[in-house]
Amino acid sequence: MTIQRMDNVAIVVDDLDVAVAFFAELGMELEGEGQIEGLWADRTVGLDGVRSDIAMMRTPDGHSKLELTKYHTPAASGAEPASPPPNTLGLHRVMFAVDDIDDTIARLRAHGAELLGAVARYENIFRLCYLRGPAGIIVALAEQIG
Repeated sequence: MTIQRMDNVAIVVDDLDVAVAFFAELGMELEGEGQIEGLWADRTVGLDGVRSDIAMMRTPDGHSKLELTKYHTPAASGAEPASPPPNTLGLHRVMFAVDDIDDTIARLRAHGAELLGAVARYENIFRLCYLRGPAGIIVALAEQIG
């Protein structure tokens, strides 16, 4: 038996509206929003008294999704350090292919994004960078050259 597909990646955020605006600026589309609570939610995630709001974002091609989650109860716990470096164990980053990396960076900076390093060139294939977005999320961008 094999998996059918990867359905989505969930990211816990402290401000759902800010995160939705950030990923919408990147070009993702809001697919839907909802509130999650109840015994089934508690059992699924292994927490008691879960009440959260979610926003499902999808890429324009419809193949990839991010589930942005704001926990009301129990309150989300902060990661240490608050803005972990890219070599921290666990979920590393989310990468997106973009048409124009400079324009994308400029638009995301208006939503609080900060470059971790600089835009770098990998041979004559890609221009790449890492940005830190809402809730410390590392977002990688790749622009294919030529």
